[in-house]
Amino acid sequence: MADYSLTLDDSEIARYRLMADVAERREHDLWTTAGAVPGARIADVGCGPGAIAVRLAALAAPDGAVAAVDRDGDALAVASALTARVGVPVRTSRGSADATGLDAGTFDLVMLRHVLAHNGGREQSIVDHLATLARPGGGTVYLADIDANSFRLRGAPAAYDEMDDRYRELHRRLGNDLTVGTRLDELLTAAGLEVVAFEGHINVLTPPPGMRGPAWAARETLLAEGLATPDDIARWDDAFRRVEHDTSALRFFGATFVAVGRRA
Repeated sequence: MADYSLTLDDSEIARYRLMADVAERREHDLWTTAGAVPGARIADVGCGPGAIAVRLAALAAPDGAVAAVDRDGDALAVASALTARVGVPVRTSRGSADATGLDAGTFDLVMLRHVLAHNGGREQSIVDHLATLARPGGGTVYLADIDANSFRLRGAPAAYDEMDDRYRELHRRLGNDLTVGTRLDELLTAAGLEVVAFEGHINVLTPPPGMRGPAWAARETLLAEGLATPDDIARWDDAFRRVEHDTSALRFFGATFVAVGRRA
């Protein structure tokens, strides 16, 4: 499976939490329709630092529980600390999206967010595996992912576009599909699930100071792949520093798609 390219620093953790806030506001009703209700057994696959897992656990409380899985040990450590602090029932474990180690056929809801775009060539095998985790007779698989062709950062320094071009080239080399959100319904159908929802929306966000997005978070991978030099990183850093004293003019625009498949 392709190596995940993002580094989990404080700004990246903050970005995950911002994304979770936006997702819960926009998708709350669909979460509950898909099975995030009191008493539910939920799997959050590719949980990252746990920002979504704690929200799902709150919906499943008091008798439900969330199994949060990620292959990144650092992300799991953050997720464990977060769930302990808020006191919600989340069990974390290490595993990949197509080999979670979770019990088959036991989950009311299996959620996967913003993972497929980072696993080129493995999208269908991942969704096939998730389908086996959903309980027969109504368990659901909930997918969320992007169409990066829609991404814009208004007011960003010119260096942003250069950095973003290098980031997209990285994904091309890895065989990743940054428009995978537009075909989530096809992946669910091919996994033998009934598609009961497929929708998309445009997020409009004002990035807080210090948040530079996934291209910046992938800078070490860009260096390792020869797509950036230390001078490039320093130049991009300097350009962002010059605009971060006033982020009021910055606006991020990007499309996210969600789809729900039900197991018969």
